[in-house]
Formats: sequence, C-alpha cells, structure tokens
Amino acid sequence: MHRLVLCVWLAATTALTSAAFAFDNGQYDHVPPDIRAWFKSVIAPNGVPCCDISDGHRTEYDVRGGAYWVPIDGQWMEVPARAIIRDRGNPVGQAVVWYVHHRGAIIISCFVPADAV
Repeated sequence: MHRLVLCVWLAATTALTSAAFAFDNGQYDHVPPDIRAWFKSVIAPNGVPCCDISDGHRTEYDVRGGAYWVPIDGQWMEVPARAIIRDRGNPVGQAVVWYVHHRGAIIISCFVPADAV
C-alpha cells in the first residue's frame, strides 16, 4: 500500500508540474508477466519504489570515472549513487532508468545496469 501511495504521489507531482508521464495504454500487453512483475518490484536503495514498466526507460549507458552516465532527452546525465540498484537482477538485458521532469530539471530516481545481479 505504501508503494502505491508513493507512486500516486510521484505521478501527481509530475502531472502538476506539466511534465509528460508514461502510461500503459496497451503498448505493454506483449510483455511477459515475469518482466512486468520485475518492473513493479524494483525499489531504489533509499526505499522509494521505481514505479512501473511504463515509467522505466531502457537505455544505453557509459561508465566515466566510476560513475554511470545515461542519455536523457539528448544529453548525458550522471546517475546519482542513491539511484543505482545492483541487487534486483535485470531480466530485460538492457539498462533501465526511471526519471521524471520536475520544475525544469530531470530527476533520476532509479537505475539498473544491464549486468545487475
């Protein structure tokens, strides 16, 4: 229940700041149940849920100076250490980043590298 409340709060906050939010309008119907369940179960190290499949973006990434970097909206951004998830596995085989646009800034909330175990 707590996870649902946080997702609803995050969605409401994002909507109020006029940011576009991803929605599942049937485009994820082909996703196997185990992958869908994984997206719903991913939680950041600080305990905040990453939300859902429609919120996660498969991405390429780079490692620079020991830090992960991902491209978002055409610019490379450093992934904050608080967002890196290494202990949930990664059944999709690609890195996944969850982020929101908030007051003109991009906030990365979660990141799972392609080789997470």
